[in-house]
Amino acid sequence: MSDETASGSLRPEVQNVFELLDALNTKGVAAKMTDDAQSVDENTRAWLRGRAAIEGYLSQLEESASDVRSRISDLHETVWGDVGVATFVLDQTYKMGGDERAITAPTTFVFRRQNDEWKLALVHTVPI
Repeated sequence: MSDETASGSLRPEVQNVFELLDALNTKGVAAKMTDDAQSVDENTRAWLRGRAAIEGYLSQLEESASDVRSRISDLHETVWGDVGVATFVLDQTYKMGGDERAITAPTTFVFRRQNDEWKLALVHTVPI
């Protein structure tokens, strides 16, 4: 595989994930993941492995989170054939159990192309 930078090919995918998350459409977020996806964030503080585990976590967010607002900046993407990496800074505010929270987190998404569609294989977002 050759190393190629495909500017713009992953940006819409990243933006769509956060549009779904901001709307608390957790089923939509889970549908964008591979079966063997892995994820870690500031709330889990542990690795979730497999779409089923991530779906379970996301479904809890529907009940406990509200007013989610996400903004991404400094997005850089690289695509190597059927694998792509997007790194960016996530600024996010939300309410969890009524408490306001705000994070700034360098974030990495790893995508894998399946059936001509980009699917999330890794979500790594832990605030500094």
